[in-house]
Amino acid sequence: MTNTLKCLVLFLTLALAVASASTHSVQIFQPSIVSGQELKPGQYKLTVDDSKVIISKGKQSVEASVKMETSDSKFSSTSVRYITEDGKMKVSEIRLGGTNTKLVFN
Repeated sequence: MTNTLKCLVLFLTLALAVASASTHSVQIFQPSIVSGQELKPGQYKLTVDDSKVIISKGKQSVEASVKMETSDSKFSSTSVRYITEDGKMKVSEIRLGGTNTKLVFN
């Protein structure tokens, strides 16, 4: 296989991997714990790929394992659900607005 063909195959493989990931945005209104890291209030980007999500804002990024579940109807807006653990708000799920998908954090 020539180097050009190898590069083309590699590029197409990466393009398919990126295409399978979806991005969304979420507003965090209070200090929130995800995978042991605290996220400060603000607007974050969600990159969802199969069983993981990357939540990022600027240089801060946290990766978490999630289970994708499907609801019977679409969510009107993106929302965050919490559980209280050790006096802190821990993200338990994120419902993605405009879809019927929710991300349940492990």
